[in-house]
Amino acid sequence: MALPEKIKSDMEQALRKGEKLRLSTLRLIVSAMNYYEIEKQKKIDDAGVIEVLSREAKKRKESIEAFEKGNRQDLADQEKTELAIISEYMPQQMSQDEITAAAQKIIAQVGAKSPADKGKVMQQLVPVTKGKADGKAVSDTVNDLLSKL
Repeated sequence: MALPEKIKSDMEQALRKGEKLRLSTLRLIVSAMNYYEIEKQKKIDDAGVIEVLSREAKKRKESIEAFEKGNRQDLADQEKTELAIISEYMPQQMSQDEITAAAQKIIAQVGAKSPADKGKVMQQLVPVTKGKADGKAVSDTVNDLLSKL
């Protein structure tokens, strides 16, 4: 079963079981998928769903941070639960060690010698890590590795 159909099927199950938070989170995902289809003017595929899920996960992480700073643990907990539900549908995320190894490999392939070569490295690295790693973590890792050269 393709990812969009699985999410819609799980949404129906959550409705039948009365799981309100799961249902509302899955509805948000389906809504975001519909917006994606309208924006791109094509039917969403698994890669598109992963892009949507990554965006939604990033929003949740930012909200968790803001709620914790604002001392609103109840809302932070709700966002954490939503993030966990979203994460169920995302591919396995790369660890920091895996990101570093991939970045080192690409730096060697490209022959990067200084931080000025970051664009070349990122151009090759982003397709490898897309959907599997946070873009900021990838960028920070590349910056760190290039600054040590």
